[in-house]
Amino acid sequence: MCRSRNRRFVANGLRLYGYVKWLCMQWPILLEWLAQMTSLYSRMPFGELVENVRQCRICEAQLPLGPRPVIQISQSARLLVVGQAPGRRVHDTGLPFNDPSGDRLRNWMGIDRDTFYDEQQLAILPMGFCYPGTGKNGDLPPRPECAPAWRGLLLERLEHVELTLVIGQYAHAWHLPGAKTSVTERVRQWREVWPAMLPLPHPSPRNNLWLRRNPWFEQEVIPELRRRVKDILDD
Repeated sequence: MCRSRNRRFVANGLRLYGYVKWLCMQWPILLEWLAQMTSLYSRMPFGELVENVRQCRICEAQLPLGPRPVIQISQSARLLVVGQAPGRRVHDTGLPFNDPSGDRLRNWMGIDRDTFYDEQQLAILPMGFCYPGTGKNGDLPPRPECAPAWRGLLLERLEHVELTLVIGQYAHAWHLPGAKTSVTERVRQWREVWPAMLPLPHPSPRNNLWLRRNPWFEQEVIPELRRRVKDILDD
């Protein structure tokens, strides 16, 4: 069991390293493209910007099932959920968190599906908008082209967000820069960014063991999360 956990830890570390290395190698090209696109899209009406996101083909050649950006967004949203990337079921249905991970996340938040999928209240912007495919240890990381291309442009339009849920290591790395710690330690330090943000482990069933080993999370963090979500939605 211990060796298996160590292998998974090393594999996840290598995946993250490869993700960062690739991004660094492509950075000059991305910067030039971003400078041109940012100037254009920053002046674009919000509806047109979102439509451009939904039609994005930046990494089409690397996507095993082709591009299908899955996001949920409205400028009136007061809650923001930041995940990693759509899984296969989400890709097939076009509905974010339409899987067991979503069921657990909604339970953590204390809300039902209707509330969760009300884009006027809640936005969902994963680090990668399209399904990246699978590898030996589950779904691949979010495609590294996506966040630099669209993330800043969309986030700056979400002026009413009061709480951002930051889920998983790739979202942590983007939204909590400088936090060179494990997911567990970032979650333990949740009060450092509360109440504007909350770092979370991924709600996937693959994390059942993590939840059993860290009972403080559901005992301490989840009640605070539910209270905060309720206060925001009831206001």
